Amino acid sequence: MNAFSNIWNHPKTSAAGVLLAVVTIAGVLSQQGVTLGAAGTGTVITLVSGLATALLGLLARDPETASQPSTNAVTQQTKLGVWMLIALLLQLPFISGCSATTVAQDIVNWTPALQSAVAAVDSTGALLVPPDAPLFAAATVGFDAASNLLVAQAKAYLANPSASTLAAMQNQVVTFQQQVNAAVLQSAKIVNPQSQQQALATIQGVSTAVNAILALVESISSKAAVARMAAATTIKISEVRPYLDGLQAARMVAAHYGEPVALAEMQVAQAERFEVQAGF
Repeated sequence: MNAFSNIWNHPKTSAAGVLLAVVTIAGVLSQQGVTLGAAGTGTVITLVSGLATALLGLLARDPETASQPSTNAVTQQTKLGVWMLIALLLQLPFISGCSATTVAQDIVNWTPALQSAVAAVDSTGALLVPPDAPLFAAATVGFDAASNLLVAQAKAYLANPSASTLAAMQNQVVTFQQQVNAAVLQSAKIVNPQSQQQALATIQGVSTAVNAILALVESISSKAAVARMAAATTIKISEVRPYLDGLQAARMVAAHYGEPVALAEMQVAQAERFEVQAGF
């Protein structure tokens, strides 16, 4: 009887719990490729998840009837606000199970940041201590060609989201990610602390953009394709993670999506966990 009395005495909290459960289940189903059919430009699953999140947001913002809410009411509103944040977190910007067209546009939207990061890499060699510049240049020599190819493939997929253009993008994003991971490990060998820090910080920008695109490509790929992509990786994320700055990556993601850095930190960590679990 306690469960029923709690529902009766705390209707908003109970409703929030149900909505949060809906968002969680929808997220899991979306990650497993379950759509329950199309709904507009997306799927039924993403529509249900979005509606549940919106309703949870309304609950979190619903004002109290009294002019001065009680401490318990404030506590309840705080909890609802936290649940709203969790619901938003569950719908990560670059792994949310949106339609192929939406994801394709998001991939293309990441390409300016990728090209900017690669341009920063190109100009970094002159800032390093002279003995360290050749090592950095050798580690990053293929970035320009790899980024140009990935950008072209992303635009080709947006224009024609076919199996062949997706396969080309899958192969290229993994190839580029492996180049970036190798560059991180090579730059970690730079002896001069200032040069090493500068080199790794610059590569971090490329790494963040490439891994965001990788997560997006994963979200529209079949399980078999993701397994094939992961099998092609020889340098795993866990090997390069100690040399990268999670906060720097979060700031880049936050700037891209126009969201708080704290939320972006959680999103980056969650996306990384998904990629590691997939075998990357």
